[in-house]
Amino acid sequence: MFLDREDAGKKLGRTLIKYKNKNVLVLAIPRGGVEVGFEVATYLNAELSILIARKLPFPDLPEAGFGAIAEDGSIFLSDDATHWVDQKTIDKIIKEQLQEIKRRIEVLRKNMPLPHIENRIVILVDDGIAAGSTMRACITLCKKRKVKKIVVAVPVTGKRNKQEVAKLVDEIVVLETPFMFRAVAQAYRNWYDVSNREVNEILNRWGNR
Repeated sequence: MFLDREDAGKKLGRTLIKYKNKNVLVLAIPRGGVEVGFEVATYLNAELSILIARKLPFPDLPEAGFGAIAEDGSIFLSDDATHWVDQKTIDKIIKEQLQEIKRRIEVLRKNMPLPHIENRIVILVDDGIAAGSTMRACITLCKKRKVKKIVVAVPVTGKRNKQEVAKLVDEIVVLETPFMFRAVAQAYRNWYDVSNREVNEILNRWGNR
């Protein structure tokens, strides 16, 4: 479906053409969403920043999660999270992830605050939506800050994810909803984990435009 994140971002940007030159803010979710967001913001002539959020991982299965937390403390928990993890453990994991968010804000955003987003059109961009927890936490942050319009834009997700997220925002744009959706990576020919160094390089390219 997509060669890589750059290809996906360019295609996603063209789909969002109605926002071109409209002074919108693209908030990319690191790390995988940053290159996609870069291409979207470039095409739309928009402002670009990053919004840090973290999955809340199971203690014994860190690749899976029971929720997510955004940088302002906005939390999304699965309905049955407390059936799987006790509250004391949840509180401990939240504290750990807030520390990691603080570290990433320092490393990736150089401790700069989020841009002013109240009464703005914000486009939340990632390289795809898997479980949807991270995106939901970011949506909650935007709602708390009274964003004028929340647009979620991703290259790929499952049909059910799209339907559920659509209920929470003003608009959702998804390029591909595979029938047998298992993971975001399946939509990319060239898939790899993005490093902090690559994120910083992309953001430096943006700053030097």
